Amino acid sequence: MTTGEQEPEEGRRAAAGEATEADGSPPPRGEGGAGSGGGISIGVLTGGAVAAGERASAEDRSHRDGRAAPPLSVPPGADTAGIAVPRSAPGGISVGVMAGGAAAAGPDARALDASTQATVDAPPELRAALGTLRQQLPLLNADDETSEIDGRLADAEEEIEATGQVRRDRLQWLRDRLDLGATAVAGLASATAVVQQITQLLGGQG
Repeated sequence: MTTGEQEPEEGRRAAAGEATEADGSPPPRGEGGAGSGGGISIGVLTGGAVAAGERASAEDRSHRDGRAAPPLSVPPGADTAGIAVPRSAPGGISVGVMAGGAAAAGPDARALDASTQATVDAPPELRAALGTLRQQLPLLNADDETSEIDGRLADAEEEIEATGQVRRDRLQWLRDRLDLGATAVAGLASATAVVQQITQLLGGQG
């Protein structure tokens, strides 16, 4: 018979950082340790994707029309700095606003936001460039091509005036036509300015 105290087996395992059940067996997968999945806690986001877990993968390739809807918890014009960041589970994701796509958690988690919007916000520089080009078009000899470009410019200006945005395909048409350099309109300095503004706005996307 032996006397004296011995460190319990459970105590030695806990000291070594090993999680155990009451009977000394390892916990089920996903309840602790390296195999834990982790929970996602999002506070706003307003974007696509989000993945969590060892082999999780999230992808958003949607095609959106117009602006993204504002978060319900953030009134228009309100300051988002006061939004509390949610607590995330161990190994999970905590966002708290973000206002964009993607986010990944875990060893092999992958998140991709490849979504596109049909329209983009039109900055003042683009509006000014479009207006200047339209003002200079009468300096050229009128022909079918000049008339078509003038009509497309007018459509873009009307859309911007009404919504503050302009369709991507409309901008792409203008950029392709004005960037060819084989027409009289493309030779105008104001046309070059329009192409530069559109390229900056679309990020080189075709």
